[in-house]
Amino acid sequence: ACKVRFPIAIDLQSSSIPIEQRASVAIRLETLLNVHGDASPYHYKVSPAADRSVPLTVILQLETDDGGSGLHYTLDSWSPTVTVTRGAVTPGDDDLLASQLHQLMQQIMVDEHASIALLLRDSPLHANFRDGSAFASEFESLQRRTTRAFKPAPSYHLTISLFSGGSAPSSWDIKTATEQYISPLLGALSSISNFTVDTQVQLHASISPAIAGPTFESATNTWTLLATDLSGFVNAAEWPLSPGIGSGSTINLILYIPHPRQMPLILYGGGNSWIVPQWGGVQIVNPPSNTTSHLSAADLESVMLTFADQLMSLLGVPDSPSSLALRIASLQRQRTISLVLSASSTLGALVRLTRKLQSIAIPKTVAHSVDLTISHLEQACTALSEGDYIAALSSAKVAEAEAEKAFFEPSMVGQVYFPEEHKFAVYVPLLGPMGVPLVMTLIKEVKGLVGRRKEKVKVG
Repeated sequence: ACKVRFPIAIDLQSSSIPIEQRASVAIRLETLLNVHGDASPYHYKVSPAADRSVPLTVILQLETDDGGSGLHYTLDSWSPTVTVTRGAVTPGDDDLLASQLHQLMQQIMVDEHASIALLLRDSPLHANFRDGSAFASEFESLQRRTTRAFKPAPSYHLTISLFSGGSAPSSWDIKTATEQYISPLLGALSSISNFTVDTQVQLHASISPAIAGPTFESATNTWTLLATDLSGFVNAAEWPLSPGIGSGSTINLILYIPHPRQMPLILYGGGNSWIVPQWGGVQIVNPPSNTTSHLSAADLESVMLTFADQLMSLLGVPDSPSSLALRIASLQRQRTISLVLSASSTLGALVRLTRKLQSIAIPKTVAHSVDLTISHLEQACTALSEGDYIAALSSAKVAEAEAEKAFFEPSMVGQVYFPEEHKFAVYVPLLGPMGVPLVMTLIKEVKGLVGRRKEKVKVG
Protein backbone atom coordinates (compact mmCIF):
# COMPACT_ATOMS: atom_id res chain seq x y z
CA ALA A 1 0.00 0.00 0.00
CA CYS A 2 1.13 3.54 -0.74
CA LYS A 3 1.90 5.49 2.40
CA VAL A 4 1.39 9.16 1.60
CA ARG A 5 4.18 11.24 3.10
CA PHE A 6 5.41 14.69 2.11
CA PRO A 7 8.88 15.40 3.52
CA ILE A 8 9.28 19.17 3.80
CA ALA A 9 12.92 20.21 4.20
CA ILE A 10 13.46 23.64 5.76
CA ASP A 11 16.82 25.36 5.89
CA LEU A 12 17.12 27.86 8.73
CA GLN A 13 19.69 30.41 7.57
CA SER A 14 20.95 33.58 9.21
CA SER A 15 24.10 35.66 9.25
CA SER A 16 23.24 37.32 12.55
CA ILE A 17 22.17 34.35 14.70
CA PRO A 18 24.90 31.89 15.83
CA ILE A 19 24.73 28.37 14.46
CA GLU A 20 24.26 26.91 17.96
CA GLN A 21 21.17 29.01 18.59
CA ARG A 22 19.81 28.27 15.12
CA ALA A 23 20.22 24.56 15.87
CA SER A 24 18.23 24.99 19.10
CA VAL A 25 15.46 26.90 17.27
CA ALA A 26 15.46 24.28 14.48
CA ILE A 27 14.85 21.45 16.97
CA ARG A 28 11.98 23.31 18.63
CA LEU A 29 10.44 24.32 15.29
CA GLU A 30 10.63 20.76 13.95
CA THR A 31 8.88 19.46 17.07
CA LEU A 32 6.07 22.02 16.70
CA LEU A 33 5.59 21.31 12.99
CA ASN A 34 5.46 17.53 13.54
CA VAL A 35 3.12 17.68 16.53
CA HIS A 36 0.50 15.50 14.76
CA GLY A 37 3.01 12.76 13.91
CA ASP A 38 1.73 10.04 11.59
CA ALA A 39 -1.74 11.59 11.66
CA SER A 40 -0.44 14.24 9.25
CA PRO A 41 0.74 13.54 5.68
CA TYR A 42 3.57 16.04 6.21
CA HIS A 43 6.90 15.37 7.87
CA TYR A 44 9.06 18.42 8.45
CA LYS A 45 12.83 18.34 8.74
CA VAL A 46 14.39 21.61 9.92
CA SER A 47 18.13 22.15 9.65
CA PRO A 48 20.24 25.12 10.77
CA ALA A 49 22.55 24.50 7.80
CA ALA A 50 22.26 23.09 4.31
CA ASP A 51 21.01 19.48 4.56
CA ARG A 52 20.43 17.60 1.35
CA SER A 53 19.23 14.27 2.74
CA VAL A 54 15.92 15.29 1.15
CA PRO A 55 15.49 17.91 -1.59
CA LEU A 56 15.14 21.45 -0.26
CA THR A 57 11.58 22.76 0.03
CA VAL A 58 11.78 26.09 1.92
CA ILE A 59 14.58 28.46 2.95
CA LEU A 60 13.86 30.57 6.03
CA GLN A 61 16.31 33.46 5.90
CA LEU A 62 16.35 35.07 9.36
CA GLU A 63 17.31 38.74 9.64
CA THR A 64 17.40 40.80 12.81
CA ASP A 65 16.51 44.47 13.17
CA ASP A 66 17.59 45.95 16.46
CA GLY A 67 15.09 48.77 16.13
CA GLY A 68 12.23 46.59 14.90
CA SER A 69 9.39 44.92 16.74
CA GLY A 70 7.30 41.90 15.95
CA LEU A 71 7.97 39.54 13.05
CA HIS A 72 7.63 40.38 9.36
CA TYR A 73 8.31 38.29 6.28
CA THR A 74 8.56 38.57 2.52
CA LEU A 75 8.53 35.81 -0.09
CA ASP A 76 10.71 35.65 -3.17
CA SER A 77 8.60 35.04 -6.30
CA TRP A 78 11.06 32.83 -8.16
CA SER A 79 12.70 30.88 -5.34
CA PRO A 80 11.43 29.11 -2.19
CA THR A 81 13.03 31.74 0.05
CA VAL A 82 11.14 33.39 2.91
CA THR A 83 12.97 36.36 4.40
CA VAL A 84 11.96 36.75 8.04
CA THR A 85 12.76 39.97 9.92
CA ARG A 86 12.27 40.49 13.65
CA GLY A 87 13.81 42.37 16.53
CA ALA A 88 17.09 41.37 18.13
CA VAL A 89 17.28 37.69 19.10
CA THR A 90 18.63 36.96 22.57
CA PRO A 91 19.72 33.54 23.91
CA GLY A 92 16.41 33.15 25.74
CA ASP A 93 14.26 33.73 22.65
CA ASP A 94 14.52 30.21 21.19
CA ASP A 95 11.02 29.06 22.17
CA LEU A 96 9.39 32.33 21.14
CA LEU A 97 11.19 32.42 17.78
CA ALA A 98 10.31 28.78 17.09
CA SER A 99 6.67 29.51 17.89
CA GLN A 100 6.64 32.52 15.58
CA LEU A 101 8.22 30.55 12.74
CA HIS A 102 5.71 27.74 13.31
CA GLN A 103 2.81 30.17 12.89
CA LEU A 104 4.50 31.56 9.77
CA MET A 105 4.85 28.10 8.19
CA GLN A 106 1.21 27.34 9.02
CA GLN A 107 0.17 30.49 7.16
CA ILE A 108 2.30 29.59 4.15
CA MET A 109 1.05 25.99 4.00
CA VAL A 110 -2.62 26.48 4.90
CA ASP A 111 -3.88 26.43 1.29
CA GLU A 112 -1.99 23.22 0.53
CA HIS A 113 -3.10 21.57 3.77
CA ALA A 114 -6.73 22.26 2.86
CA SER A 115 -6.26 21.06 -0.74
CA ILE A 116 -4.64 17.79 0.33
CA ALA A 117 -7.35 17.25 2.96
CA LEU A 118 -9.97 17.73 0.23
CA LEU A 119 -8.21 15.26 -2.08
CA LEU A 120 -7.91 12.64 0.65
CA ARG A 121 -11.40 13.20 2.07
CA ASP A 122 -13.16 10.61 -0.12
CA SER A 123 -10.23 8.25 -0.58
CA PRO A 124 -9.30 5.10 1.37
CA LEU A 125 -6.25 7.00 2.64
CA HIS A 126 -8.48 9.38 4.59
CA ALA A 127 -8.63 7.05 7.60
CA ASN A 128 -4.84 7.23 8.01
CA PHE A 129 -4.82 10.94 8.83
CA ARG A 130 -6.46 13.32 11.26
CA ASP A 131 -9.86 14.71 10.43
CA GLY A 132 -9.68 17.43 7.79
CA SER A 133 -12.91 19.08 8.95
CA ALA A 134 -10.83 22.03 10.19
CA PHE A 135 -10.57 23.05 6.54
CA ALA A 136 -14.25 22.42 5.71
CA SER A 137 -14.92 26.16 5.34
CA GLU A 138 -12.38 26.28 2.50
CA PHE A 139 -13.56 23.18 0.65
CA GLU A 140 -16.22 25.04 -1.36
CA SER A 141 -13.74 27.55 -2.79
CA LEU A 142 -11.21 24.78 -3.45
CA GLN A 143 -13.82 22.74 -5.31
CA ARG A 144 -14.63 25.78 -7.47
CA ARG A 145 -10.93 26.08 -8.26
CA THR A 146 -10.80 22.40 -9.20
CA THR A 147 -13.91 22.69 -11.39
CA ARG A 148 -12.46 25.72 -13.18
CA ALA A 149 -9.11 24.11 -13.93
CA PHE A 150 -8.25 21.77 -16.77
CA LYS A 151 -7.84 18.09 -16.07
CA PRO A 152 -4.16 17.28 -15.35
CA ALA A 153 -2.37 16.40 -18.59
CA PRO A 154 1.26 15.85 -19.61
CA SER A 155 1.02 18.62 -22.23
CA TYR A 156 -1.11 21.63 -23.13
CA HIS A 157 -1.35 23.78 -26.22
CA LEU A 158 -1.68 27.51 -25.61
CA THR A 159 -3.43 29.59 -28.28
CA ILE A 160 -3.22 33.37 -27.81
CA SER A 161 -5.63 35.20 -30.11
CA LEU A 162 -6.32 38.81 -31.06
CA PHE A 163 -9.88 39.32 -32.32
CA SER A 164 -10.74 42.78 -33.61
CA GLY A 165 -14.36 43.76 -34.10
CA GLY A 166 -13.27 46.12 -36.87
CA SER A 167 -10.27 46.41 -39.16
CA ALA A 168 -7.82 47.59 -36.48
CA PRO A 169 -5.62 46.80 -34.71
CA SER A 170 -4.38 44.38 -37.34
CA SER A 171 -0.99 43.50 -35.81
CA TRP A 172 0.63 43.09 -32.43
CA ASP A 173 4.08 42.52 -31.02
CA ILE A 174 2.99 39.23 -29.48
CA LYS A 175 6.35 37.45 -29.84
CA THR A 176 8.17 39.97 -27.66
CA ALA A 177 5.29 40.18 -25.19
CA THR A 178 5.09 36.40 -24.89
CA GLU A 179 8.83 36.07 -24.33
CA GLN A 180 8.74 38.74 -21.62
CA TYR A 181 5.63 37.76 -19.70
CA ILE A 182 4.45 34.24 -20.61
CA SER A 183 7.61 32.24 -21.37
CA PRO A 184 9.14 32.69 -17.87
CA LEU A 185 5.91 31.36 -16.36
CA LEU A 186 5.80 28.40 -18.75
CA GLY A 187 9.42 27.67 -17.86
CA ALA A 188 8.53 27.60 -14.17
CA LEU A 189 5.57 25.31 -14.93
CA SER A 190 7.64 22.93 -17.08
CA SER A 191 7.98 20.52 -14.15
CA ILE A 192 4.17 20.18 -14.17
CA SER A 193 3.45 19.87 -17.92
CA ASN A 194 4.89 20.65 -21.33
CA PHE A 195 3.54 23.62 -23.30
CA THR A 196 3.37 24.67 -26.94
CA VAL A 197 2.24 28.13 -27.99
CA ASP A 198 0.79 29.64 -31.13
CA THR A 199 -0.84 33.00 -31.89
CA GLN A 200 -3.36 34.34 -34.38
CA VAL A 201 -5.10 37.55 -35.47
CA GLN A 202 -8.68 37.76 -36.77
CA LEU A 203 -10.22 40.97 -38.08
CA HIS A 204 -13.93 41.82 -38.29
CA ALA A 205 -14.62 39.27 -35.55
CA SER A 206 -18.20 39.83 -34.47
CA ILE A 207 -19.52 38.88 -31.06
CA SER A 208 -21.68 35.76 -30.91
CA PRO A 209 -25.26 36.57 -32.02
CA ALA A 210 -26.52 34.11 -29.40
CA ILE A 211 -26.22 36.67 -26.58
CA ALA A 212 -28.59 39.58 -25.89
CA GLY A 213 -25.84 42.16 -25.29
CA PRO A 214 -24.07 44.39 -25.44
CA THR A 215 -26.53 47.08 -24.48
CA PHE A 216 -25.94 50.81 -24.79
CA GLU A 217 -26.08 52.89 -21.61
CA SER A 218 -26.89 56.44 -22.64
CA ALA A 219 -26.22 57.79 -19.13
CA THR A 220 -22.56 56.74 -19.26
CA ASN A 221 -22.20 56.57 -23.05
CA THR A 222 -20.86 52.99 -22.80
CA TRP A 223 -21.73 49.55 -24.10
CA THR A 224 -22.25 46.98 -21.37
CA LEU A 225 -22.08 43.20 -21.21
CA LEU A 226 -24.11 41.51 -18.49
CA ALA A 227 -22.88 38.48 -16.56
CA THR A 228 -25.38 36.34 -18.48
CA ASP A 229 -23.69 37.34 -21.74
CA LEU A 230 -20.23 36.13 -20.81
CA SER A 231 -20.76 32.38 -21.21
CA GLY A 232 -21.92 32.86 -24.82
CA PHE A 233 -19.64 35.75 -25.78
CA VAL A 234 -17.20 33.63 -27.82
CA ASN A 235 -18.39 33.26 -31.41
CA ALA A 236 -17.38 29.62 -31.83
CA ALA A 237 -19.07 29.40 -35.23
CA GLU A 238 -16.92 32.13 -36.84
CA TRP A 239 -13.81 32.51 -34.70
CA PRO A 240 -11.02 30.07 -35.69
CA LEU A 241 -10.61 28.32 -32.36
CA SER A 242 -9.38 24.75 -32.44
CA PRO A 243 -10.82 22.55 -29.67
CA GLY A 244 -7.57 20.59 -29.41
CA ILE A 245 -4.22 20.06 -31.06
CA GLY A 246 -2.47 16.73 -30.61
CA SER A 247 -3.00 14.78 -27.40
CA GLY A 248 -3.04 17.78 -25.07
CA SER A 249 -5.88 20.14 -24.25
CA THR A 250 -5.94 23.58 -25.86
CA ILE A 251 -6.05 26.61 -23.56
CA ASN A 252 -7.48 29.64 -25.36
CA LEU A 253 -6.48 33.15 -24.29
CA ILE A 254 -8.44 35.79 -26.22
CA LEU A 255 -7.88 39.53 -26.46
CA TYR A 256 -10.96 41.18 -27.95
CA ILE A 257 -10.90 44.73 -29.35
CA PRO A 258 -14.48 45.96 -29.90
CA HIS A 259 -15.68 47.57 -33.10
CA PRO A 260 -15.32 51.38 -32.91
CA ARG A 261 -19.12 51.66 -32.91
CA GLN A 262 -19.24 49.62 -29.68
CA MET A 263 -16.51 51.41 -27.73
CA PRO A 264 -16.05 51.55 -24.87
CA LEU A 265 -17.27 48.02 -24.13
CA ILE A 266 -17.28 47.18 -20.42
CA LEU A 267 -18.57 44.49 -18.09
CA TYR A 268 -21.49 45.23 -15.84
CA GLY A 269 -20.14 45.61 -12.31
CA GLY A 270 -16.58 46.36 -13.43
CA GLY A 271 -13.60 44.48 -14.75
CA ASN A 272 -12.64 43.60 -18.29
CA SER A 273 -11.75 39.89 -18.19
CA TRP A 274 -13.23 36.55 -17.23
CA ILE A 275 -12.46 32.83 -17.31
CA VAL A 276 -14.42 30.16 -19.15
CA PRO A 277 -13.89 27.03 -17.00
CA GLN A 278 -11.79 24.30 -18.64
CA TRP A 279 -11.63 26.31 -21.87
CA GLY A 280 -9.69 29.55 -21.50
CA GLY A 281 -9.79 33.25 -20.68
CA VAL A 282 -11.15 36.37 -22.39
CA GLN A 283 -10.10 40.03 -22.10
CA ILE A 284 -11.73 43.11 -23.56
CA VAL A 285 -9.51 46.13 -24.19
CA ASN A 286 -10.68 49.52 -25.44
CA PRO A 287 -7.66 51.25 -27.06
CA PRO A 288 -7.33 54.98 -26.37
CA SER A 289 -7.57 55.63 -30.10
CA ASN A 290 -10.06 53.99 -32.44
CA THR A 291 -7.45 54.12 -35.19
CA THR A 292 -4.77 52.11 -33.35
CA SER A 293 -3.41 49.73 -35.99
CA HIS A 294 -0.62 48.09 -33.98
CA LEU A 295 -0.27 46.96 -30.37
CA SER A 296 3.29 47.16 -29.06
CA ALA A 297 4.80 44.98 -26.33
CA ALA A 298 4.33 47.90 -23.92
CA ASP A 299 0.64 48.11 -24.87
CA LEU A 300 0.31 44.39 -24.16
CA GLU A 301 1.96 44.39 -20.73
CA SER A 302 -1.24 44.51 -18.66
CA VAL A 303 -2.90 42.09 -21.09
CA MET A 304 -0.11 39.53 -20.71
CA LEU A 305 -0.11 39.84 -16.93
CA THR A 306 -3.85 39.12 -16.90
CA PHE A 307 -3.32 36.20 -19.27
CA ALA A 308 -0.66 34.84 -16.90
CA ASP A 309 -3.11 35.01 -13.98
CA GLN A 310 -5.81 33.32 -16.05
CA LEU A 311 -3.41 30.60 -17.17
CA MET A 312 -2.44 29.78 -13.59
CA SER A 313 -6.11 29.59 -12.59
CA LEU A 314 -6.87 27.28 -15.53
CA LEU A 315 -4.00 25.00 -14.52
CA GLY A 316 -5.15 24.87 -10.89
CA VAL A 317 -2.13 26.68 -9.43
CA PRO A 318 -2.91 27.52 -5.77
CA ASP A 319 -3.81 31.11 -4.95
CA SER A 320 -1.33 31.32 -2.08
CA PRO A 321 1.35 31.88 -0.90
CA SER A 322 2.55 34.79 -3.00
CA SER A 323 5.78 32.98 -3.98
CA LEU A 324 5.34 31.34 -7.39
CA ALA A 325 8.07 28.80 -6.60
CA LEU A 326 6.22 27.62 -3.47
CA ARG A 327 2.87 27.56 -5.28
CA ILE A 328 4.27 25.40 -8.08
CA ALA A 329 5.91 23.05 -5.56
CA SER A 330 2.54 22.78 -3.83
CA LEU A 331 0.85 22.03 -7.16
CA GLN A 332 3.39 19.24 -7.79
CA ARG A 333 2.37 17.52 -4.57
CA GLN A 334 -1.34 18.02 -5.19
CA ARG A 335 -1.10 16.77 -8.79
CA THR A 336 0.87 13.72 -7.68
CA ILE A 337 -1.69 12.71 -5.08
CA SER A 338 -4.56 13.40 -7.50
CA LEU A 339 -2.99 11.21 -10.21
CA VAL A 340 -2.09 8.43 -7.76
CA LEU A 341 -5.66 8.34 -6.47
CA SER A 342 -7.05 8.46 -10.02
CA ALA A 343 -4.83 5.62 -11.25
CA SER A 344 -5.63 3.52 -8.17
CA SER A 345 -9.36 4.14 -8.61
CA THR A 346 -9.20 3.17 -12.29
CA LEU A 347 -7.35 -0.04 -11.46
CA GLY A 348 -9.94 -0.84 -8.81
CA ALA A 349 -12.74 -0.30 -11.32
CA LEU A 350 -10.97 -2.60 -13.79
CA VAL A 351 -10.66 -5.33 -11.15
CA ARG A 352 -14.35 -5.05 -10.25
CA LEU A 353 -15.28 -5.20 -13.92
CA THR A 354 -13.30 -8.37 -14.60
CA ARG A 355 -14.76 -10.02 -11.50
CA LYS A 356 -18.28 -9.15 -12.55
CA LEU A 357 -17.78 -10.27 -16.16
CA GLN A 358 -15.66 -13.36 -15.64
CA SER A 359 -16.07 -14.47 -19.24
CA ILE A 360 -14.37 -11.35 -20.54
CA ALA A 361 -11.04 -11.95 -22.27
CA ILE A 362 -8.08 -9.96 -20.91
CA PRO A 363 -5.64 -9.02 -23.72
CA LYS A 364 -1.91 -9.08 -23.05
CA THR A 365 -1.77 -5.33 -23.68
CA VAL A 366 -4.10 -4.76 -20.72
CA ALA A 367 -2.03 -6.98 -18.46
CA HIS A 368 1.10 -5.09 -19.54
CA SER A 369 -0.55 -1.72 -18.82
CA VAL A 370 -1.67 -2.94 -15.39
CA ASP A 371 1.89 -4.06 -14.57
CA LEU A 372 3.23 -0.66 -15.68
CA THR A 373 0.59 1.14 -13.62
CA ILE A 374 1.45 -0.78 -10.45
CA SER A 375 5.18 -0.32 -11.03
CA HIS A 376 4.91 3.45 -11.55
CA LEU A 377 2.54 3.82 -8.60
CA GLU A 378 5.19 2.20 -6.42
CA GLN A 379 7.84 4.49 -7.90
CA ALA A 380 5.65 7.54 -7.29
CA CYS A 381 5.08 6.58 -3.65
CA THR A 382 8.78 5.94 -3.14
CA ALA A 383 9.73 9.28 -4.70
CA LEU A 384 7.11 11.02 -2.53
CA SER A 385 8.55 9.52 0.63
CA GLU A 386 12.01 10.72 -0.44
CA GLY A 387 10.81 14.25 -1.19
CA ASP A 388 11.61 13.96 -4.90
CA TYR A 389 8.37 15.55 -6.07
CA ILE A 390 9.38 16.00 -9.70
CA ALA A 391 10.12 12.27 -10.06
CA ALA A 392 6.95 11.40 -8.13
CA LEU A 393 4.81 13.51 -10.45
CA SER A 394 6.48 12.00 -13.52
CA SER A 395 5.78 8.44 -12.34
CA ALA A 396 2.22 9.33 -11.34
CA LYS A 397 1.55 10.69 -14.85
CA VAL A 398 2.67 7.40 -16.42
CA ALA A 399 0.63 5.37 -13.93
CA GLU A 400 -2.54 7.33 -14.62
CA ALA A 401 -2.05 7.16 -18.40
CA GLU A 402 -1.44 3.39 -18.34
CA ALA A 403 -4.44 2.79 -16.05
CA GLU A 404 -6.70 4.72 -18.43
CA LYS A 405 -5.21 2.83 -21.39
CA ALA A 406 -5.93 -0.52 -19.70
CA PHE A 407 -9.49 0.37 -18.72
CA PHE A 408 -10.46 1.71 -22.13
CA GLU A 409 -8.79 -1.04 -24.17
CA PRO A 410 -10.94 -1.17 -27.37
CA SER A 411 -11.19 -4.96 -27.47
CA MET A 412 -12.41 -5.03 -23.86
CA VAL A 413 -14.84 -2.16 -24.22
CA GLY A 414 -16.67 -4.12 -26.91
CA GLN A 415 -17.01 -7.10 -24.57
CA VAL A 416 -18.25 -4.92 -21.71
CA TYR A 417 -21.13 -3.75 -23.88
CA PHE A 418 -21.89 -7.30 -25.05
CA PRO A 419 -22.72 -9.12 -21.77
CA GLU A 420 -24.17 -12.62 -21.33
CA GLU A 421 -27.73 -11.30 -21.10
CA HIS A 422 -27.31 -9.72 -24.51
CA LYS A 423 -26.13 -13.01 -25.97
CA PHE A 424 -29.23 -14.76 -24.69
CA ALA A 425 -31.43 -12.01 -26.08
CA VAL A 426 -29.81 -12.36 -29.50
CA TYR A 427 -29.49 -16.14 -29.84
CA VAL A 428 -32.63 -17.50 -28.10
CA PRO A 429 -35.00 -16.13 -30.81
CA LEU A 430 -32.78 -17.79 -33.42
CA LEU A 431 -32.30 -21.13 -31.68
CA GLY A 432 -35.89 -21.40 -30.41
CA PRO A 433 -37.53 -22.32 -33.76
CA MET A 434 -34.81 -24.92 -34.37
CA GLY A 435 -34.84 -26.26 -30.85
CA VAL A 436 -38.59 -26.98 -30.59
CA PRO A 437 -38.70 -29.63 -33.42
CA LEU A 438 -35.57 -31.23 -32.00
CA VAL A 439 -37.08 -31.44 -28.53
CA MET A 440 -40.38 -32.82 -29.87
CA THR A 441 -38.52 -35.43 -31.93
CA LEU A 442 -36.44 -36.39 -28.89
CA ILE A 443 -39.59 -36.85 -26.79
CA LYS A 444 -41.15 -38.98 -29.56
CA GLU A 445 -38.05 -41.17 -29.79
CA VAL A 446 -37.91 -41.63 -26.03
CA LYS A 447 -41.59 -42.67 -25.95
CA GLY A 448 -40.99 -45.11 -28.81
CA LEU A 449 -37.97 -46.61 -27.03
CA VAL A 450 -39.95 -47.03 -23.83
CA GLY A 451 -42.82 -48.65 -25.77
CA ARG A 452 -40.54 -51.12 -27.53
CA ARG A 453 -38.94 -52.17 -24.27
CA LYS A 454 -42.40 -52.84 -22.76
CA GLU A 455 -43.35 -55.04 -25.74
CA LYS A 456 -40.15 -57.06 -25.37
CA VAL A 457 -40.95 -57.60 -21.69
CA LYS A 458 -44.46 -58.89 -22.55
CA VAL A 459 -43.16 -61.25 -25.25
CA GLY A 460 -40.49 -62.60 -22.90
